[in-house]
Formats: sequence, structure tokens, C-alpha cells
Amino acid sequence: MKLKYSTQGAGEPLILLHGMFGSRSNLGLLGRVLSDKYMVIAPDLRNHGQSPHSEEMNYPCMANDIIRLMNDLNLSRAALIGHSMGGKIAMQVALNHANRINKIVIADISPVNYESDRYGEVIAGLNVLIKTRPSSRMEADKLLSSCIKNGAIRAFLLKNIVRGIDGKFDLRLFMKGIIANYYDKLTSAPAGQPFIGSSLFVRGKNSPYIQDKHLDEILRLFPRAQLKTINNAGHWLHTEKPEEFNQIIINFLNLQVDLE
Repeated sequence: MKLKYSTQGAGEPLILLHGMFGSRSNLGLLGRVLSDKYMVIAPDLRNHGQSPHSEEMNYPCMANDIIRLMNDLNLSRAALIGHSMGGKIAMQVALNHANRINKIVIADISPVNYESDRYGEVIAGLNVLIKTRPSSRMEADKLLSSCIKNGAIRAFLLKNIVRGIDGKFDLRLFMKGIIANYYDKLTSAPAGQPFIGSSLFVRGKNSPYIQDKHLDEILRLFPRAQLKTINNAGHWLHTEKPEEFNQIIINFLNLQVDLE
């Protein structure tokens, strides 16, 4: 699949991969910081943003989307930074196409299977928006609040709504494709040959997504993995602690991260 993407900066290529229900703007602050030294490429992943829709959605095919993007840009190698679902895609690319990847940064996700009910409230809220088609962002937020109490999560999700020609708001998400694959394929673990390149895993201390019990599997698949923990941060660590998150990644890219 040919993904919609944006680029900024010049230098060694670095690809930012957003999480589920996100878009290429989600890691925008990090991208702006890194663009001083790198060519930063930020795609909308399949079924998200302005990229094409498909009922096929799994980590191998999404990894192939990234390889196609690299091929289209004539990139022989690149570094990958991925958050949540984007982190699993980055892992899958590294496990299947190690010769194309310089290093990876994985933000708050492990190479393990997860329970499929973690996004139940989010899916319910987005389905309400699809059925109702609100006339304003205020109305959309009110509708989401019936399912999602966290205002920061609602604000994140509302970045996906766009006004149609009739004045009503629609989602820039292909929910049919996401939901059809969420409960099995998108909660599954990436698989492949261990990646022996440089790898950094960054977790929020308050998040359940990278637990100590996952470390053996992380090191099995990524033997050179390093781990950094951001205190007082959860799953959305790049928005909760942006300066610390960005500095950790800059240090790693400059080979200055110490293993905890």
C-alpha cells in the first residue's frame, strides 16, 4: 500500500510511526526537534489519516507498507521510531527486514500479545461519532465523553475528525478495517528473526504496556535492547513528558543512552 506521508529536515532518514487511532501529526513535536539533524518522514499508517483503506490489517502487511515507502523514497536504510501500534510495526520491520534498518526506538509497547479489551471504550466512542456525525467539535467531545472520561484521550481522538461538504464531521479512520482486525491481529505479537541492531525501549512508569515480565521476550528478539523509564508518565509518554521523551531519543540516536 502506498502511504500518505510528510517530510521535513535533511540528513540520515528517520521514520516516525504513530499509534492506533492516530495520524502522522502525533509525533510532530519530536519530528520538529529531530529535523534539525535528520530527514524525518512521518506517514499516515493504513486505515488512518489520509492513507488508503483496506480490510487487510496486520503487522506483516503494515511492515511491508513501510518498506514500500522506503523504496519509493530510494532509501536503502532508515531508523524507525514507533509508539504503541507504530512500535509493533517498527519491531516487525526490524525482525523481517533487518538489512534495511539502522536502529529502532519503541515507545511504550512490548513484543507480546495483549488483551483485546484495552481500547473497548475508544472503539465505542468512535462508533458513536460515526453514527451521529456531529455538527461541531464541542458536540463531538460531548458524544465521546459518554464513553471516554479522560479529556486528553478525547482530545487525541478528536484530531481524527474532519468537516464534510454538508457541514457534518466524519472520521479520518477506516473503522471497519481496524475493528475487523483489532481483536486478533492487532493485539498479537510481532514475529521474525532477532534484530541485532541497536534498539531502545522507552516506557512510562505508570503504563502497563512494558512490564518487567516482558523483558525476557524483548531481549530474545532484540538482544541489544536498552530500556529507559519515564517517571510520572503513562502510555502517552510523548505528550505527558515531551522534553524528557525527546531528550532520551536524541541521546540514543547520538549513542549516549545507558542501560538501566
